Amino acid sequence: EIILADEPTGNLDTRTGSQVIKLLREINRKKNTTVIVVTHDKDLALQADRIILLKDGKVVGERKGRGR
Repeated sequence: EIILADEPTGNLDTRTGSQVIKLLREINRKKNTTVIVVTHDKDLALQADRIILLKDGKVVGERKGRGR
């Protein structure tokens, strides 16, 4: 199973955004579900296990996140 989340915290306050990310990570761990998040928020991206960087629709890099 895969969850695609396009800017899931984009229009949320910090507290609610943190709750959404916590819920997505919980689903990832407990249900063994892949979660793909698209974001411009660098702090949010760093919480991921893996970060794929795109520019003009092309992959330009990859790095590890902190993966809490």
